Amino acid sequence: MTRFPALLFAGRRYAVLGLGNNGAPAVRALAAMGASVRAWDDNADARQALADIPGVTVAPFESLDGLDALVLSPGIPHLLPRPHPVALMAREAGIPILSDADLLYQAVRRAGSRARFAGITGTNGKSTTTALLTHMLATAGIPVAAGGNLGPASLSLPCLPDDGVYVLEMSSYMLERLQDLHFDAACLLNLTPDHLDRHGGMAGYLRAKWHIFDSQRTGDLAVLGFGDTPGDSVPLMVDDLSASGGRVVTISGASDKADLSGAGGILRDAEGIIADLAEAPALPGAHNAENAAAATAMALALGVPRTAIAPALRTFSGLPHRQKPVATIAGILFVDDSKATNADSASRALGCYDRLVWIAGGVAKAGGIADLAPHFPRIAHAVLIGQDAPALAETLATHNVPHTQAGTMEAAVPLAMHLARQTGAETVLLSPACASFDQYKSFEHRGRHFADLVHGLATMEEPG
Repeated sequence: MTRFPALLFAGRRYAVLGLGNNGAPAVRALAAMGASVRAWDDNADARQALADIPGVTVAPFESLDGLDALVLSPGIPHLLPRPHPVALMAREAGIPILSDADLLYQAVRRAGSRARFAGITGTNGKSTTTALLTHMLATAGIPVAAGGNLGPASLSLPCLPDDGVYVLEMSSYMLERLQDLHFDAACLLNLTPDHLDRHGGMAGYLRAKWHIFDSQRTGDLAVLGFGDTPGDSVPLMVDDLSASGGRVVTISGASDKADLSGAGGILRDAEGIIADLAEAPALPGAHNAENAAAATAMALALGVPRTAIAPALRTFSGLPHRQKPVATIAGILFVDDSKATNADSASRALGCYDRLVWIAGGVAKAGGIADLAPHFPRIAHAVLIGQDAPALAETLATHNVPHTQAGTMEAAVPLAMHLARQTGAETVLLSPACASFDQYKSFEHRGRHFADLVHGLATMEEPG
């Protein structure tokens, strides 16, 4: 793994708006490759961190004339619900608005590398699938670098050799700005309502996700989550992709009708059994069986031997804040699933435990938690936190689910411990089904706070 050549983008001029997790690395990488970069962020600290980099001008954008592209941080809208003024400026000037992932692809090809690209998207499961595929490739000895929406920003990744693979988690915000990026293997895991204001509804959200397949051609792999509900659009999508000449593999964690399935905890395809998922402790539940099926389909296409799949699944350690066991205290397992920022994601965790105390709440998405009603009988007691705890409480009351509005995590964790003892529940699950921004900087911040409080409880429980 090496750095990109210092003059790779010499003579190119870029604007970067938003200097957070994606924007700041993009500025540094483009400047290191010889580009001239104009950068801006409303946050003074973010601007100051880039003030002394050669080739970088930090100043508000009054004009974009002469620039080759505008790189917008993913969270800044260029169309809906209202385009940012700088995005309007770019559109009026005919300047492309790109994702940093697109510029990574351009850099790799300019550097002469034939490294392949694997892209993973979906409403839920994309981070775990990205990490799992990366683990499979690494254990097989294939040079690999992972990033995008998960972990390092795309442009902070190294230049890989011809046999290397970039594994990129792609959000809908990133996908709607792709221009050149070609994925040799691309996956759409699943699709449930999310970010609808940004995409103008469910149809727009689907269109954004579907961009992951735009540049695929004959011989490339398209992986699709297999839908079982009446009227599901997956079969038609399979026909559309097949017509373009690519190879399509359907995957599922629950249906044996898919080409590659994890139904019943056994990962298999037309050739037979690949792995017993009971031997993969970091991948509980049908949703993780879907993730395992997707990663396996892509790994096999990218050169991982079939015999290497099961060992890689067994040694995968999982990701923080995705059904991550934190501690067992007095026989009660505390699980951090803070990444569950919507009801669909929380449903996947709730379905893994027979009897539990559930910590939920924050900023609810459209529809709240009503869709979780089939899992309510599993809940011995719900402990609610955050801004929309009252709305969640109304839904739970309608279904006669015992619940308490604790307000904060500091109050919720010891209360959950007490209620688990009282009800005989063996699990306390933080799976909020809500965004975190009312009380925390991110879902990671929320998960770390939960874990710290649990470890504090463990210390108090130690005999002494």
